[in-house]
Amino acid sequence: MSSLFAFTLLGLFTGAAYAIVASGMVLTYTTTRVFNIAHGAFGMLLAFTFWDFTVRQGMPTLLGLALVLLVVGPAIGWFTQRFIARGLGEAPVSVSLVVTVGLLVGLIGLTQQIWPPEPRIVLPFHPETGYQIGDTYITFHQVVTIVCSIVVAGLLYGLLNFTRIGTAMRASVDNPELLKLFGGRPDTVAALSWAIGISLAALGGILLTPTVGLDYFALTLLVINAYAAAMLGKLKSLPLTFVGAMGLGIAESYAVAYLPTDGFLSTLRPAIPALFLFAVMILMPQAQLRIGQVKGIVTAPVPPLRSAGAWGAGLLVAAALLVAGLSTANLLLVGTAATYAIVMLSMVLLTGYGGHVSLAQFTFAGVGALTYAKLEEPNLFAVVIAGLVAGAVGALVAIPVLRLTGLYLALSTLAFAVLMDKVIFQQDWAFKFNGTLNAERPSFLGIDLSGDAVYVWTMVLVFVLVGIGLLAVRRGVLGRLLVAMRDSPSACGTLGLDMRWFRVGLFGLSATIAGVAGALFAGLRGTVGSADFLYFQSLLMLLLAVVFGVTSVTGAALGGVALMLMPVWQADNPEIAGVLFAIVGFGAVALGRDPNGVANHLFKLGRRIRARFEPQIRERLDGLMPKGHVSSDELAAAGAADVPLVSVGAEGKGEER
Repeated sequence: MSSLFAFTLLGLFTGAAYAIVASGMVLTYTTTRVFNIAHGAFGMLLAFTFWDFTVRQGMPTLLGLALVLLVVGPAIGWFTQRFIARGLGEAPVSVSLVVTVGLLVGLIGLTQQIWPPEPRIVLPFHPETGYQIGDTYITFHQVVTIVCSIVVAGLLYGLLNFTRIGTAMRASVDNPELLKLFGGRPDTVAALSWAIGISLAALGGILLTPTVGLDYFALTLLVINAYAAAMLGKLKSLPLTFVGAMGLGIAESYAVAYLPTDGFLSTLRPAIPALFLFAVMILMPQAQLRIGQVKGIVTAPVPPLRSAGAWGAGLLVAAALLVAGLSTANLLLVGTAATYAIVMLSMVLLTGYGGHVSLAQFTFAGVGALTYAKLEEPNLFAVVIAGLVAGAVGALVAIPVLRLTGLYLALSTLAFAVLMDKVIFQQDWAFKFNGTLNAERPSFLGIDLSGDAVYVWTMVLVFVLVGIGLLAVRRGVLGRLLVAMRDSPSACGTLGLDMRWFRVGLFGLSATIAGVAGALFAGLRGTVGSADFLYFQSLLMLLLAVVFGVTSVTGAALGGVALMLMPVWQADNPEIAGVLFAIVGFGAVALGRDPNGVANHLFKLGRRIRARFEPQIRERLDGLMPKGHVSSDELAAAGAADVPLVSVGAEGKGEER
């Protein structure tokens, strides 16, 4: 009984910290309709700031805490709302998710650059003070955490329900224009909400630091646990959020205490929050459509089949010339870039065309790699089977969440990615814990592809074929239907279109593309393991796909190359590792509202160059032609007029051309 009481208290301590963080998320979403995935990253950044104030600069603990919670945190919250999140609540869910994920990655990079990796220790508040309750010892820090969670929940509930400011906060998200008519200022109210929310993230991060440690990723990704609590409260109810956080903390503590240390159940320990989140997503009521909202975007131009084929052939020729003179190490890098690019093509289909955000695409690539390695049949058939298995898994993931859209759908894929990473990929029949599987390179139609150069070129060929296929889909009826569902789901529902099963097929097809990429990656590397498919990699893929253009095949190619180069540059220049993360993250923030990304700017540049120089080139070419030749301008004019061309020869006779 004493051990049960001890683990219950430990769970209450952890749940109290989750409750503080989740309360800040609920406040931000309730008042601005922005689900801040970077909430944990803000807490991580401010926890490092607290360490800097109290340990590095020697400030008293209370002074450092006051500066972080009352000055630095609110200032960052105001800046974020004013210059980044303003109007984000009215944008499509895919845009708000990409922007906040960009903030997450950018803040990790910024923190790494300001505070380079080194051992850091943050002691709990008054570590020498504690209380004995029976056989259980409770530290002062744990008591403070539980008390803070209760106080925060009570104050926020009172603020939102019994004050004029709270009424204005709730009104600002329901009808900001009406609030203005009554003398309210929606922007000021939203800035106040973000200031309070970021301060709560800071408080939660500081309270968890003595337990988790000052770790960039642990503190940031720990907020996934707070997602589950916030979603139990439907991002509106603070009491339900508090109950969910406490229940989750106790469940984690009991899992550590009573689950076996080996076997399948042992892998469930770190996955309790993800299981909780996935269960909440499936069981929660269906989210209603936002009636009257048409959020169309101008996508990148879709080239005709002849142009796409020409560019694809040019890419294959360039790849053949490139791989002919590269070393084995560089060939592996090019193959890795091709793998990432193919996975990003699956995002082009799902996110760029369909408007659905998946945070588990690289996990589907892991399913394809695992299937291919288990088949032990190095041929085209095995690659196809690996893609189909990944597609089936993607469809199975979409089926339980048929009722969900937007944010809830994206978070369910994140929960699935965490479950696969921490449970399935760690099983003995899979990759095992930190284990690897051997995989041979496949042969296509009896052609041996064991050579590095020919295999990498084949991967580029697969990218070209998949890209041309996606462009063909986009030009057809199916592509127009995808864009219509992306731009206005409510209008499509009004017209009687069944979007749910269509979405299942869309998820399955995109997962199939990712699974094929994973199978090819397994053959490229020769060995694959669970560490190759961490769920955080899917976040980076999403960001780079958006930065370079998630609506175009060109953007997928550029994004794949950039994602391959990131670890190379970080290894060659460790001092700028944080800068690269910051550039990618904040680049996604800057371009998140324009999913066409860098590729679209390149298209515009190409059109400008063509408009500038094409007339001169035509004029010079026409000047070099023999007398009697029909000029290109005349040819274009005649084609527009739809009349036959007549050329007058030396004898004055008309000759139809």
